[in-house]
Amino acid sequence: MQIGLIGLGKMGGNMRERIRRAGHTVIGYDRNPDLSDAASLAELVDKLEAPRVVWVMVPAGGPTQSVVDELGGLLSPGDTVVDGGNSRWTDDEKHAEELAAKGIGFVDAGVSGGVWGLQNGYALMVGGDKEHVDRLQPIFEALKPEGPYGYVHAGKVGAGHFSKMVHNGIEYAMMQAYAEGWELLEKVDSVDSVREVFRSWQEGTVIRSWLLDLAVNALDDDEHLDKLKGFAQDSGEGRWTVEAGIDNAVPLPTITASLFARFASRQDDSPQMKMIAALRNQFGGHAVESK
Repeated sequence: MQIGLIGLGKMGGNMRERIRRAGHTVIGYDRNPDLSDAASLAELVDKLEAPRVVWVMVPAGGPTQSVVDELGGLLSPGDTVVDGGNSRWTDDEKHAEELAAKGIGFVDAGVSGGVWGLQNGYALMVGGDKEHVDRLQPIFEALKPEGPYGYVHAGKVGAGHFSKMVHNGIEYAMMQAYAEGWELLEKVDSVDSVREVFRSWQEGTVIRSWLLDLAVNALDDDEHLDKLKGFAQDSGEGRWTVEAGIDNAVPLPTITASLFARFASRQDDSPQMKMIAALRNQFGGHAVESK
């Protein structure tokens, strides 16, 4: 299968490589000409055979809107656009309506896997009409992890990004729990090696997880996280999850508290936020602030 891919950063670049390894043709475009297979979006579209599929991996909000607008003027009826970034689900509904007026299909894909996705595969949460989703199955199969899990057609347009948003809200809460436990262990005199306590939890415990494995990786690099500043950004999905909870009268006390804890990190050098920052760097390659 042939596909265009716009945005070849940490996620998009690895996704291009994984799709190619599965035997598909990927024509990529990025503002960095050293990464691109085409000099412009127009050239990318010209290189694709109809009916075209173009996957967008750019920051949510204005950048995604700009690309969708430009593609709307370049693509033809029967083509399909996939938004694989972290867009808000309400934007998906808007983009689908705009493109549908021109006969262009739209699919939203929540993508999880971070910098490890090339090796391990990407978990995919997809929203859109069945006819558009089915057309993309070879690409989804190339990107997902091996085995029966890691992919779901979650529902209509917006369902993919809504599911990914909730996934990220849960992620906030899980990281916060690990961070709080780590700080408490570090605080007491009786525990000689917090790192080894965390390592011991990797097998046989009910709290073992990939995030725990990544926490141990981070502690192996910097046993007490002394090199990190206790500051962690929030990328938007946590806020949107809390807002959706309010809109739907669903109590989300744990996720809400973890979001507020990140706000607190901007006031003081929080020990808990050192662990949050380390975990985000480990699984997603997110930047950390050093002392």
